[in-house]
Amino acid sequence: MGFAVPCPWRPLLLLLALLELGGVSEGRKSWRAGGRHKPDYRRAQGLAARDRSPAAGWSPQHQAGAAAATEEESFTLDFTAVEGNIDNFMAQIKSLAQSLYPCSAQKLNDDMKLHFLANSSVTCNDGTAAGYYIKESKGSRRWLVFLEGGWYCFSKENCDSRYNSMHRLMSSTHWPHSKTGTGMLSSQPEENPYWWNANIVFIPYCSSDVWSGASPKSEKSEYAFMGALIIQEVVKELLTKGLENAKILLLAGTSAGGTGVLLNVDRVAEQLEELGVRGVQVRGLADSGWFLDNKQYQRTDCIDTISCAPTEAIKKGISYWNGVVPERCREQFKEGEEWNCFFGYKIYPTLRSPLFVVQWLFDEAQLMVDNVHLTGQPVQEGQWNYIQNLGRELKNTLKDVPAVFAPACLSHEVITKSYWLNLQVKGVSLPRALHCWDRGLQDGARNNGKGSPKGCPVHLTDSCHWPHCNPTCPTIRDQYTGQEMTVIQFLMHMGFDIQKMAHQQGLEVSKLLGMLSSGS
Repeated sequence: MGFAVPCPWRPLLLLLALLELGGVSEGRKSWRAGGRHKPDYRRAQGLAARDRSPAAGWSPQHQAGAAAATEEESFTLDFTAVEGNIDNFMAQIKSLAQSLYPCSAQKLNDDMKLHFLANSSVTCNDGTAAGYYIKESKGSRRWLVFLEGGWYCFSKENCDSRYNSMHRLMSSTHWPHSKTGTGMLSSQPEENPYWWNANIVFIPYCSSDVWSGASPKSEKSEYAFMGALIIQEVVKELLTKGLENAKILLLAGTSAGGTGVLLNVDRVAEQLEELGVRGVQVRGLADSGWFLDNKQYQRTDCIDTISCAPTEAIKKGISYWNGVVPERCREQFKEGEEWNCFFGYKIYPTLRSPLFVVQWLFDEAQLMVDNVHLTGQPVQEGQWNYIQNLGRELKNTLKDVPAVFAPACLSHEVITKSYWLNLQVKGVSLPRALHCWDRGLQDGARNNGKGSPKGCPVHLTDSCHWPHCNPTCPTIRDQYTGQEMTVIQFLMHMGFDIQKMAHQQGLEVSKLLGMLSSGS
């Protein structure tokens, strides 16, 4: 005969189960010892004890309020003990969490809700209102603000074409009223183990300017380019929704949004300081936005976004958008050379905010603008050498960045994908690496990820040198049939000579095939 747990007891049982499963034995010891040990999470939350004393102007009412806020805010669990069996662990969390749902008379809705900006002068390309989606998490002092990606346009001709083919990226006319977050934007702990209960904000990309523009629509310009101003206005509005009490603001983005993080993370930190909000730690997470300004494999005329070399496109764009770059980066280059600040390895040394870079070593968008098109035709030897050299060059630009996750995969974007949990570099998953970085910063190591906890690596780059040599890479599909391909099938599909490579490496073909299959 089953026993139904009364609703009031279920949250307590869920917490106890999480403590048992999550391996926080040190926390339990601290409670049992009657306060002889101070749990780590207490140091990471709220105000310092000395700032709560009556001498510092804190009344008993203030102290009670602070205690309530501390209790309300969730603390980070240490999942190290279950790292090897995270799937089963997350399944148990989901089951336990679902048991709480009937306790609410209303169906829980974790979708992000659309809000248009109150400042109607800051708009999308076509003059329609810009805005953002938000899922608030009352009591949490962690905020994840996400910048969407989606290429760009740099002339009236290709912006007209973009408006016709990608209307949603230039206008808010048909935006849905709500949006469900995926990957790191998900509110489900089994999909987003460390940020699921944060305040999550999604800013749609409708400025086509890599989040750098500051020019309104006018008689001279048919389009507005206001990406940088949209971010500023969203931050202002979030202050009225609890951001002023935040502990952490993580500005994240993918593709053009990832580059937008590089251009705006310090500006957001400076904006908060200027507004008198000084207790927020602003950090950046750039996914697939660390592009190289290298020479194309085959040079083509600069007609549209894809055919144009990255440097030429940005040079044209920054002028067309009236683009702005961080002052510290601009000072490093001559007037007219501000375009350099759009490339990660050039702007990174000027940044003050901690940054985590997620970048595929063989990024599909980078290969596309470099005119390496993997369209099913066998890859020529020159192309293959170019691809391998691209991976080496990219890895070289990341060597001095402390917090990096760079898999040797052929793909683009990852943190909003459901498979982001499965990706690993050197046995460490992407969520785990981000959690290690987060812990390192919370523990007082503010030097861009240096000093992360022991056994918690944050600089992770694959050591193999060809696309998809990492066995956890996303599935490759044949462009025409849609069927899944193994790494070996993929390499042969690209015209790769397995026998020749085996001979060059001094290996038997069978041994090389085994190494390729395992990602060795």
